[in-house]
Amino acid sequence: MDGLSIGPILLTGFITTLATLAAWPVTRDSRLFHFLMLAMYSGQIGLFSSRDLLLFFIMWELELIPVYLLISVWGGKKRLYSATKFILYTAGSSVFLLLGVLGIGLYASNEPTLNFETSANQSYPVALEIIFYIGFLIAFAVKSPIIPFHTWLPDTHGEAHYSTCMLLAGILLKMGAYGLVRINMEFLPRAHSIFAPWLMIVGTIQIIYAASASPGQRNLKKRIAYSSVSHMGF
Repeated sequence: MDGLSIGPILLTGFITTLATLAAWPVTRDSRLFHFLMLAMYSGQIGLFSSRDLLLFFIMWELELIPVYLLISVWGGKKRLYSATKFILYTAGSSVFLLLGVLGIGLYASNEPTLNFETSANQSYPVALEIIFYIGFLIAFAVKSPIIPFHTWLPDTHGEAHYSTCMLLAGILLKMGAYGLVRINMEFLPRAHSIFAPWLMIVGTIQIIYAASASPGQRNLKKRIAYSSVSHMGF
């Protein structure tokens, strides 16, 4: 844990507390519902406090299971479609995260390591750094979400229970942004200097596009989803 992770950790605790209070009306399998919320909380805290790439990846995957169950069991009429779309997008993008983690770990000069400090101080050829950067960027762009990888969020938001929506918009999206700062910027600074101007352009387009699409949504939760996409453009 360091100064970069303390903010997301405090935010996670605050939002999870509010979401738990908002879930008070849930009566069907309420114990399982709250257990899954706390399991999601554990995965998020583990990710934000991890100082090891392997633990980071495990926590990244761990929180997918409770989210899928929260949507598929307590969601709306199209909950199975939304939950399946969510898991396909996020689990599929995790393949790129895993490849990036293995690549950085195996490239260590003396012996394979996944420690944050050691990996951050490792020097990579520019071409290899760009390859790693693209792999991590795809994984984090889906989670953030960055257009055009954002289409899972409105469907998921529209069908999820509103307490689950609080966790999605308040914490889950920030995991992608945290990964961009923690890994892409910290581990791969030269590649980031190349991609940063393009990310600024995409972010500007995302802000305008999602903010324009939000008022046209009839479903309030979908409207919030598009506003979240717009906010993540910043």
